[in-house]
Order: sequence, then structure tokens, then C-alpha cells
Amino acid sequence: MARIYPFRAWRYNPSAVRLEDAVTQPYDKISPAMQQAYYQRSPYNLVRIILGLPELFDAERGESVYTRAARDLKAWKEQGVLTQEKDPCVFAYSQRFTVPGTNTMKERRGFIALGKLHEYAEQVVFRHEQTLSKPKSDRLSLLKATRAHFGQIFMLYSDPAGSVESILYDDLGPAEGEVTDEYGVLHRVWRISDPATIRLLATAMDDKKLIIADGHHRYETALNYAKEHTPATSAHTETNSSHLPQPAFPEAAVMMTFVNMDSDGLVILPTHRVVHSLERFEPAAFIRAAEQFFTVEKLPAADANSYMKTLGEQKGPAFVAVTRGGDFLLKSKADAINAALADIPDRQRNLDLTHLHSIILDRLLGLDAEKVREQTNIRYLRDASEAVDQVRRGEADVTFLTNPVSMEQLREVAFAGDVMPQKSTDFFPKLLSGLTIYSLE
Repeated sequence: MARIYPFRAWRYNPSAVRLEDAVTQPYDKISPAMQQAYYQRSPYNLVRIILGLPELFDAERGESVYTRAARDLKAWKEQGVLTQEKDPCVFAYSQRFTVPGTNTMKERRGFIALGKLHEYAEQVVFRHEQTLSKPKSDRLSLLKATRAHFGQIFMLYSDPAGSVESILYDDLGPAEGEVTDEYGVLHRVWRISDPATIRLLATAMDDKKLIIADGHHRYETALNYAKEHTPATSAHTETNSSHLPQPAFPEAAVMMTFVNMDSDGLVILPTHRVVHSLERFEPAAFIRAAEQFFTVEKLPAADANSYMKTLGEQKGPAFVAVTRGGDFLLKSKADAINAALADIPDRQRNLDLTHLHSIILDRLLGLDAEKVREQTNIRYLRDASEAVDQVRRGEADVTFLTNPVSMEQLREVAFAGDVMPQKSTDFFPKLLSGLTIYSLE
């Protein structure tokens, strides 16, 4: 089952740079404004490696964001900006946050370690959504250039008794690293190098199956990279150093944060769909077509928060469609949907986002799977207000506000070997990049 390994992480040296000036949100959650802010924060901010800005005359000089990333990583190691742990470690990682839109405070606890890469067919690691081709190509280029992993794959395991968490958190002292991010989330990290604790943790995880919460693209990129670097002989096996497990070869594992899916600290937010640049979009014609599959209710003009409140009160699959011709609540007609999606398993057919992608995007708007995969006409936004405003400003044809996927739905779909549409889940908060770095060299 799940194999975890301690590792000699590279970490920011607090005498060279403050942690809060160096770490970032995951690369795919960094907006252009955030990218600029990170650049200004420190010459050692990780954004320069994971999402560097192109420069003039790159092509003429044979340079790229990837070559600069590799050069910066090498220089930061040599200059002591990054220092490597003396012993193999795992890291307890806690995030304390307020649930967006509420006054509820929660804490999500997990741990950072290396995790063995598995093909999905091995049924140890399970995905829950489709991936997009562009991010995988970009991450592979960065991995090839730097030979390092800078962010963790967010992995879920089931442990109703909380036994894994208790191994790490029962006797922790003050955190060794602490930072509050731009969303007000307090991130804390503790280094754990005691061999007995690490062996106990590895044993406790040995019977677990894992679901990728965030990081599908980076996981699949790492898996493909590992295949390219598998030793030619069949003699490669997992070896022990001081009786601690190690990967069979460096590329055979990737850095992960493991979180108990049965804990109260897990929060999933909705991801809204903004559709733009359609050749012909007439709101009235769209609504007439939608009435075959949905009960349509015209909504009085209101803000996004009001629409999300209305959406949350619905009992079955439903969406709010925001158009320049008015805003509408769409509630799925079970018989019509079931007939149209008869070839899809029940666990997927009952998902709101399956109705949105298969019926609305594909059948009604002509956005087939390839166009969605390539993000030709669709943007994914967490912020409902911004999603609505893009229609109001004329930057989009229609926005679909959605309810979040539940943990029960995710677990059922993933463990059945099925997948949800792209960007189905938005776990909050995100894992910071740069807390630990796994160098393959």
C-alpha cells in the first residue's frame, strides 16, 4: 500500500531570508498580481523558480524561465540561502484558518514526507478528476531543468481513529517554522528526525490507500519522469539507511503532504465556471435549450453572495447561470438527466458538475471534452464575485456558480476508479510551496 520515506529536505535558511518573504501559494494559484508581489518581496522568493517571468531576448540568448530556475536553485544552494537537513526527516504541518464566508475557525493537520509513486492501476493512489495537458508540459520542463520538487502533492488517507496524527502531534513543542499567508492562514512546521517515530509512522501508513486532493498534474508529471529514469537493471530495490526506508531511486518518489480525510479540518470550496469567447451566445436561446434538462427560475438581480446562499439551499444538483440577459437558477430534472447520461455510472451521474459539463457545456454550448481540457473557452475561478463580474464587464458570455463537492462524493468516485470533471474540488487552504524542497541530486 502507501509507502512513505523521510528525506533530507532543502529548506530556507532563516539567517538569509525570512520564511514569509520566500514561500508562495502553489504555482497554479498564483495570479499575475501575486507573481509581481512575490518578485518584489525578495530576490529569493520561490516564485522565481516555480513561476518565473519571461525576459526580453530570451530566445536570442538561449534562455528561458526554466534555465533561470535551475541557475537560481544552484546559486541559492551555493550561497547558503537554502540549506539541507543533516538527517532524513518528516515534517508535521499544521494550517489554522477561518473558513471563507464564515466565522468558523479550523485547523488542518498533516505531515510532509516522500511518497512512493504508483500507477493508478495499482490501486494505491487514486485520482478524482481529469487533468489538463498544458500544466503537465510546463511542470515537466521545470522538473527536467531543476531536478527538484518545490511543492507537495496533497494526499488524503482514511484514519477515523486519528492514530496517524497522534504519532506526530501528541508531544510537539514550539513550531520551527511559522508563517501567515495572504489569506490569513497560519502555517506551522515541525521537523521530526527520530528514527523510531518515523518507523512507527511508516508502519501506520503502510495499509493506507491515497486520494490525490490537489496536485494531479504534478503527480502525473513526476510519475512519467520516474518512468524515464527507472534504472535499466532489475536490481533497484528500496534500501535502508539507519533502518529507515528510502525510495528505490530518487525519481521513484515525490514530496507529499498527507492529511486524514476523516478529520474535521478538511474544507472543500466550489470552483465556478466562466465561459467566454463563444462564437454565438444568445442568453434567451440558451435558456430555452436548457429547459429540456433543467427547471429554470429567473432570479432577481443580486450579488454573488446572495446567489451562493440560494444555491446552497437547493436539495439536488443546481447551478446559477449569470448572463447579460439575466440570471437564472437551473435545477436538474432527474428523468431527463438520467436518460441523457444513462451510460455514466450512478456515482458520477448524481454529481452537479457532471450535469454542468456533460449537459450544459458539451450538449448546449458545444464545448466538448477537448475544448474543456485545453481551456479554450473556459476559466475556473474560486471567487464567485469575480466570476459574476466578468460577465457584468463583458469579459465572458456566461458564468455558472456551483456548490462544492462533498468529501463523501469525492471518496466514492475516487475509490471506484472514476473521475470527476477538471477542477471539481478546491481544497482550502492550499499547501505552501517552499516549506521543504526535495532535490533529486
